[in-house]
Amino acid sequence: METIFSKDRITTKRYIAFFDLDQTITRSISGRALAGGAYRKGLLTHWNLVNAIFLSLEFRLKLKDPLKMTNQMVSWIKGIPEKSIVDLCSEVFYEVLLPSVYKEAISEIEFHKAKDAKVVILSSALTIICQEMAKNLNIDDVICSELEVMNGYMTGLPLGHLCYGEEKAIRLLAYCEKNNNLPSDAWYYSDSISDLPALNAVGNPVCVNPDKKLKKAAIKRGWKVLNWKT
Repeated sequence: METIFSKDRITTKRYIAFFDLDQTITRSISGRALAGGAYRKGLLTHWNLVNAIFLSLEFRLKLKDPLKMTNQMVSWIKGIPEKSIVDLCSEVFYEVLLPSVYKEAISEIEFHKAKDAKVVILSSALTIICQEMAKNLNIDDVICSELEVMNGYMTGLPLGHLCYGEEKAIRLLAYCEKNNNLPSDAWYYSDSISDLPALNAVGNPVCVNPDKKLKKAAIKRGWKVLNWKT
C-alpha cells in the first residue's frame, strides 16, 4: 500500500528515488524494536519473544522460506487492540528509530529532492512506522506492509502481501508506471540480498552497508556500494 504525502501527486517528477527503511535509512531494525517494546509493555509473552528471536535467527541464516517466516513474525500481534499497536509504533519510532537515522541517508534524500525527484520509502516495515519516517524526513510517499484489523483488533495476518522480496519489485514497477516515470531512471537504496529483485528493476541500484551476499552481487554487477556510519 502507498500513502501520499506530496500535494503535487499528478505532476510527474524527473525520476523516483526509492529507499528501504531498516538498516538503510535507519541503523535499527523496526521489527526487532517493536518486539522488544511489546515485551516490555506486556503485549508480547516470553514464549512469543523467544519464538520471534528464533525466527529472526532462521531468517538471517536462510534456513526456511523467508516469505513464510516474515508472515510468522507478525502473528504475535493477534488479538491485540489496534490502538495498542499504534501507540507502540509511535513510541518505538521516536525512542529508537528516529534517533538511529543515518545522517548520510538524510543527505542522500535531500540530494534527490533538490533534483526534483519524488522520494519514496519502499520497505517491508509497517505502515505506521513508514508514515512517521516520511513525515519527519520530508519523504513524499511510502510503499510498505499493512496488517489486517478486524473489529478494532489485530488478526495476526498481513493485509494482502507483505512488501518483501519479489513483491517489492512488483510494487516498484507499478508505482513507476502509475506516476509516469521510467524504472530505468529510478534509484533504489537497500542493504539486503532479499531486495535483489527491486534492485534489479531500477536503473540506479545502490547498496548501503550491504550484507555479504548483496555485496558480492553488487561487485559482480558493478553497482554502487555505500558505507554509512553516522
